[in-house]
Amino acid sequence: MTSLPFTPPPQSHDDKDEDIASCPVFRMLPEPLQVEAKATTHLWKYLHLLPVDQIGFPAYYPVLSRSMSDLNPPNLIYPAGKECYVHIYPDPKDSRDYYVAIEPGIVTDVTDLMAEVDLLLVDYVADMDVNEAPEDRKQLLLRSLEKSCVVQKEEPKTSRNGKNGKKPKRPKGKVAVTKAEMEVLRYRIVRDKEGLGPLQPLVDDPYIEDVSCSGVGRIFVEHKIFKALKATISFTTTEELDHFVLRLSEKIGKPVTFRDPIVDATLPDGSRINIVYGSDLSRRGSNFTIRKFSASPMSVIDLLEFNTLTYEMAAYLSLCIGHGMNIFFSGETASGKTTLINALTAFIRSDGKIISIEDTAELQVPHPNWIREVTRGSTSSDSSSSVTMFDLLRAALRQRPDSILIGEIRGEEGAVAFQAMQTGHACMATFHASTVEKLIQRLTGHPINVPKTYIDNLNVVVIQSSVRLPNGKDGRRVISINEIVGYDSASDSFSFIEIFRWNPGNDEFEFTGYMNSYLLEERIAGKRGIPPTEKRKIYQELTRRANILRRLHEQKVNDFYEFYQVLAQAYREGVFR
Repeated sequence: MTSLPFTPPPQSHDDKDEDIASCPVFRMLPEPLQVEAKATTHLWKYLHLLPVDQIGFPAYYPVLSRSMSDLNPPNLIYPAGKECYVHIYPDPKDSRDYYVAIEPGIVTDVTDLMAEVDLLLVDYVADMDVNEAPEDRKQLLLRSLEKSCVVQKEEPKTSRNGKNGKKPKRPKGKVAVTKAEMEVLRYRIVRDKEGLGPLQPLVDDPYIEDVSCSGVGRIFVEHKIFKALKATISFTTTEELDHFVLRLSEKIGKPVTFRDPIVDATLPDGSRINIVYGSDLSRRGSNFTIRKFSASPMSVIDLLEFNTLTYEMAAYLSLCIGHGMNIFFSGETASGKTTLINALTAFIRSDGKIISIEDTAELQVPHPNWIREVTRGSTSSDSSSSVTMFDLLRAALRQRPDSILIGEIRGEEGAVAFQAMQTGHACMATFHASTVEKLIQRLTGHPINVPKTYIDNLNVVVIQSSVRLPNGKDGRRVISINEIVGYDSASDSFSFIEIFRWNPGNDEFEFTGYMNSYLLEERIAGKRGIPPTEKRKIYQELTRRANILRRLHEQKVNDFYEFYQVLAQAYREGVFR
């Protein structure tokens, strides 16, 4: 399943302990990599195999920065997870470089040992409670492994299957292993039994955004810095892939079958996984995609740093959110809609009650008074057991929320959301549409069927997109912010104002609605106690907020929760009300 992107030399590094500092390969390594290699056996063994005459010695970085995307070709190693490292290995013959997970066992093969150990572990873990805490199950597995194995003081001089000599002696009911093999087994037993097997290093890597298996063949990843990469993990047959997908679905608690071949679920770390099982649906074999989400979401300051939007745009949206405007974040898949709505929730008043409603839990809200609700699918035996977004939204209206967040509007819940807007509940939601016109067409058409006269309850439409920048790189940008003004029944048309617009020619934003914003002047200015004759003073408040955000950026208040705490304090002191 896992193969290196190069052919190891015939005299590969063995498992014997030695002073690696005396090795000529070690002395040629960059100093930071020497330190890591000395401390980590499997990293050293991997480095010892590298064809340095072809690619050179990799650099080592404890932390990556976005500027590293300019490296051409990239050849570096960084830590990912507790025991793993990642090598971005250059491939000059392909547009995708290799993603090599350097984990215990990458050199020491324990495949046969794992099969032997599995048979013995059955006796020890038969009574394991699936409801136990993960750490408790992990410790039980490790204790059971210790009871199942005996570590030899010297390495066997023969191969494990006994060829070219006698099999190594071992106590009855025990598996004889070397010290190096035991270290690998400790890692693999936890990775495979409690984790996601060979996918676990990819899930643990904080720089990975997506993990994609398109069928039989190689797994691909989307990296935050190095973008599209190919992993060294692959499936060679449909049988192997189907077996892995079945075990994966059972591990996440939503087993796939031929009757129910499609699964959407959330992994323990909050990542979202979609599985399609069987070659009758997916011609290249079963497929799955993991969309990863950080434990701490990006903050508004992070998005400002990435130039996703400007200080003025963030200040404008803070005024809209703070005064209960209804906002849809629209764009194609993977355009950054969820990332943006997560970041902007910090602008919701800190004393507000928030309810989020989703198919799969993706939204992150920093507020303590947050009710997080997700839908429930029906079981094969009881179709009436399902709970839809429509059901949850209808229930939310009875819970007196100050703000309702909807993961994605796709069906009848859209009409209920607009009814909630009419009753004074502030709503924010994501939506799939690339323009305001297409968004309105989808809202008023089947199956959402929102009456056209209701559309003006939606105040703001933010269009987000994944774009190609003038420098040739890919990026995510808020390409427009629009205000919905109203519906003219006589002409059967909608009017809206484009307040901000992204210029693709120079990657800059234009404040096209300056001194011409319907919401700021006619709705928000009045809510802030500004007389109608002085309503344009609202732009001074927008500029003041933009300057506050600029200062927070200069002070590097980047953390999602820290940014919320600073804003909450500012609200209490009347600085950002």
